[in-house]
Amino acid sequence: MTRPADVSAAPIRVLIADDQALLRGSLRVLVDAEPGLVATSEAANGAEAVRGARQDLPDVVLMDVRMPGLDGIEATRQICGSPDTANVKVLILTMFDLDEYVYAALRAGAGGFLLKDTPPAELIAAIRVVAAGDALLAPAVTRRLIAEFARRPQPSQPLPRALDGVTGREREVLTLVARGLSNTEIAERLYLGIATVKTHVGHLLTKLYCRDRAQLVIVAYESGLVTAARPPIGP
Repeated sequence: MTRPADVSAAPIRVLIADDQALLRGSLRVLVDAEPGLVATSEAANGAEAVRGARQDLPDVVLMDVRMPGLDGIEATRQICGSPDTANVKVLILTMFDLDEYVYAALRAGAGGFLLKDTPPAELIAAIRVVAAGDALLAPAVTRRLIAEFARRPQPSQPLPRALDGVTGREREVLTLVARGLSNTEIAERLYLGIATVKTHVGHLLTKLYCRDRAQLVIVAYESGLVTAARPPIGP
């Protein structure tokens, strides 16, 4: 069961991009049937998704990866990289959990990555999470992403200048964000209040020029602050 929608709030507007008409239609029915969500339009390829995002300014784009012409990764990059659609969130929904897709999607600015066998209730919950600005990765995808970072060469410098302005406590929070912990779990691990953790995450997003938590994960690994073999901090 998904949590009840706040009927007083504006509905979350969703654009559905997939090259299979039957799947687009099924997703549209699923979204429109959920209180607090509405499907704004559909796109059969990446180019249509980019145009739809610019015209409709949806809150979330459900984006397939493999589509004819412009694929979902490049469409995500164009949507997330344009000032005109800077507030549009992208949730990748694909049959394929290949490492290069996950990494490329997050680098392009996607706020979430789910597989198409995700149960409907979890997909609806994911749309709400991504619309709220939080990152979301399927557990299996998170494991593959960490494995991908483990195979990459470690940076020659321990920490780049990009982290110079990050405080010690913020680095602790960033480390746990990169491990996939929620704000509640980080608060418990570091003995902090939820509001304090949210403040630290907000400062990290600003200081590191990241759109969301997914990009914070990338910064943490690419900077060398976190490696796949290093145990998490705390007791």
